[in-house]
Amino acid sequence: LTLADGTAGQELTIIMVTDGGDGTLTPTNLAGAPTTITFDAVGDTVVLLFTSSTWWVVGGNAVVVA
Repeated sequence: LTLADGTAGQELTIIMVTDGGDGTLTPTNLAGAPTTITFDAVGDTVVLLFTSSTWWVVGGNAVVVA
């Protein structure tokens, strides 16, 4: 899965609702060194905020940011 840039101040919550295997999200611009967010079970959640031309992870549950 990919995620394009958002608009300044945009907040996005992504939740895995069906387990069909690992789901890997690759935002166009993710803050810091990580480049992907991986979901591996139903209920895995990430909360992202787009600011300064970058997606920032501001919360979540059980995802792997690498």
